Amino acid sequence: MSHSLRRTPIFGFTTGTTEKLDKRWANRRVRRRNRIRVQAGYEPILLREVSNVWAFKKDGKVYHRDPPHTTWMRK
Repeated sequence: MSHSLRRTPIFGFTTGTTEKLDKRWANRRVRRRNRIRVQAGYEPILLREVSNVWAFKKDGKVYHRDPPHTTWMRK
């Protein structure tokens, strides 16, 4: 499988290649704050209250209607 291809032409919208670090940092913040809040007797908070997905490196995904370049379709 050295040259496997994507089936659907859906790609990230901006130059960021991955959001892995953004997601890790956001989840670390949530776990850290929830640990403190639960020990103090408060309700835990949600991920959306701590992080903003619009501030991550990629803004989302886009579907290309025109036939995309062959190198874009490689995994």
